Amino acid sequence: MLVLGIESSCDETGIALFSDKVGLIDHKVNSQIDLFKEYGGVIPEIAARDHSNKIIKILNKVLKENDVTIDQIDLIAYTAGPGLIGSLMVGETVAKTISKVKNIEIIPIHHLEGHILAPGIENRSLKPPYLCLLVSGGHTQIIDCDDYGQYSILGETIDDACGEAFDKVGKLLNLEYPGGPKVAQLAKSGNSERFNFPRALTQKRNLDFSFSGLKTAVLYELENLNLTDYADVAASFQAAVIDVLVKKLSWALETKDYKKLICSGGVAANEMLRIKLDQLAKNTKVQVYYPSLELCTDNAAMIAYAGYIRKSKKLKKYDVEFSRPRWPLGELYA
Repeated sequence: MLVLGIESSCDETGIALFSDKVGLIDHKVNSQIDLFKEYGGVIPEIAARDHSNKIIKILNKVLKENDVTIDQIDLIAYTAGPGLIGSLMVGETVAKTISKVKNIEIIPIHHLEGHILAPGIENRSLKPPYLCLLVSGGHTQIIDCDDYGQYSILGETIDDACGEAFDKVGKLLNLEYPGGPKVAQLAKSGNSERFNFPRALTQKRNLDFSFSGLKTAVLYELENLNLTDYADVAASFQAAVIDVLVKKLSWALETKDYKKLICSGGVAANEMLRIKLDQLAKNTKVQVYYPSLELCTDNAAMIAYAGYIRKSKKLKKYDVEFSRPRWPLGELYA
């Protein structure tokens, strides 16, 4: 089976090829970061237009460099949601057009399932059940993955996602967009114990998150500080986020006899988070897995792989309802 993956949910245009025989053949991602630096965030209309301009060029490049023709494709998997509607429509239009013209089977993929399965791309022996910490700019969730296609959200953020909080704090620290990775870099030279920022929702054992108050605490603290203090702020902020993530995850691990833990999404690339999760895994005697750094952020490799899993396991397809304010995976795949 040769799967073509298409990802265009936000500000990355991704194309990938995945084979059941050799695994990931190739994937390419065009990031729109440079387009949005002057705005400090993603502009949906600009993002959709850039996807339209780049997606066919990237598709042709992937096919040409790997000596593959469209006629050799057995399955097309594309991101159907969640994401920016205009951006999603670009990927969906390309996928459905190729499917119609070439009579190739097509399968819509839930973006979060792509992240949930991403560590399995490079570790084909990794299979559910496992516990997943999904941390990105748009989502912070603890998910029980009982089997392929069987996911239960145990806890999630009630306001900002942790990646979103990183980016907003980066803006407060006058760091260039996207601020999240730059906050983590600045934190390396700071004192993480200088500021005792709040760890919300940790007084009782629930698995939900809240980061908006932490962001506000940083804002108030900065009113009386100089630029020389910013590294300490970044380090203290990062420590607060990671403390909450690890504590909630430790509680989640106690709810079931988990043997495996995965962490995926853009924030999974955070070095300090990986160090703390490695310590948690050692203390709780579970195996922890991550995608490689290039597969943490949005990419088409995870979409192609999710398509391969859904096809090979004969799982149900689903219809995306964009009007829904939340995306409970179990209901979408029911």
